[in-house]
Amino acid sequence: MKRALTFSGALLLAHLSMHASPLIVAHRGASADAPENTLPAFNLAWAQGADAIEGDFYLTRDGQIVCIHDGDTKRVAGTVVKVVEATLAELRQLDVGAWKGPQWAGTRIPTIDEVLATVPEGKRIYIEIKCGPEIVAKLIEAIQRSGLKDRQIVVISFNADVIQAVEAAAPQFKTCWLSGFKREKSGAIKPAPDTVMATLERIHADGFSSSHDLVEPSLIKRVQAAGYEYHVWTVDDPAVARTFVERGALSVTTNKPAVIREALGARP
Repeated sequence: MKRALTFSGALLLAHLSMHASPLIVAHRGASADAPENTLPAFNLAWAQGADAIEGDFYLTRDGQIVCIHDGDTKRVAGTVVKVVEATLAELRQLDVGAWKGPQWAGTRIPTIDEVLATVPEGKRIYIEIKCGPEIVAKLIEAIQRSGLKDRQIVVISFNADVIQAVEAAAPQFKTCWLSGFKREKSGAIKPAPDTVMATLERIHADGFSSSHDLVEPSLIKRVQAAGYEYHVWTVDDPAVARTFVERGALSVTTNKPAVIREALGARP
């Protein structure tokens, strides 16, 4: 963590988080209604009242940062092109909107500069890094070009090494380590709570962001008591969203920002 919290400070943070309206984060934009990780999806998310957008980013072969979730383009473009082996120009030739509907035909994979340019004053972007630490230097350059304020940036990744690299190179940006959970044949849930806590401490993350499935309330309390932020994804059910708000989640990531915004109410 960047700032050590006293035990009383951690308790205060947990108390405040449970009584504050969480940020509504649009997962890959308003991806229930528009093609994910595209400018139309991000612009629609802002129109639907999102407090932040979340996008997935890779570094291309020619050193450009592009916004796409998968390691190849098969699912969104119908053609298999490996992102890290392609140039920006090659990726720009692909239509990544038609799969969602004819009204989105002709939509292209955006660069990180284009995505950052959509972020209004006072809003945030959760930048999920899908490749490795090799992207960090180019990422910092892109953020600096954007003119966004440090507090508008949150870097997230399942790759703990990426979070550690961002913390080392740009500690001014907030970071969250991502993890889902799975149940082993033995019945044990992995990763174990001790593993989560040890990872957060080792990589100096600011927070932990988990799937809503199988995460134990006791782990959330433990994360918060240690002074880390807690965030949750990907929640489209209003009842589930309310549950995690009660547990102190500082943000709820959703494919349906308008639905979750209505369910949770406007931010003060």
